[in-house]
Amino acid sequence: MDMTSEVFYNPAKVAVIPMGFCFPGHDAKGGDLPPRRECSPLWREKVLSQLPGVELLLLVGQYAQRWHLAGVQAGLVHESGKRAATLTQTVRDWQRIMSETARPRLLPMPHPSWRNNSWLKANPWFEKELLPVLRAEVKKLTA
Repeated sequence: MDMTSEVFYNPAKVAVIPMGFCFPGHDAKGGDLPPRRECSPLWREKVLSQLPGVELLLLVGQYAQRWHLAGVQAGLVHESGKRAATLTQTVRDWQRIMSETARPRLLPMPHPSWRNNSWLKANPWFEKELLPVLRAEVKKLTA
């Protein structure tokens, strides 16, 4: 995001909010399990309501995208004519999602994990198209 540590760790400028405030445990390979179903409904809206100045919400990964884009995704249509349901299709539609959502604007992103290196290589448009817009937005909002 081209952001300094001072900006990233400034709670008046950046908030990192998990989908659930409950640790889901690990899977057999040592990765985190999906967020527990009961956690997001208990905490997410309460936390977001305490942050009325949020201008941009990065939807990092499928769980955040499904939660926040439930209504928006109904209109997501892939070139094939089928409803977009995959992370790639949702992130690829970032311009429409960002322009059609009210404050806070929503920006779908892949999860920044080493496991997604192959996704980044397979989707060079992400780095060429989306990241420059993200960096410009972050710079504007944190100035």
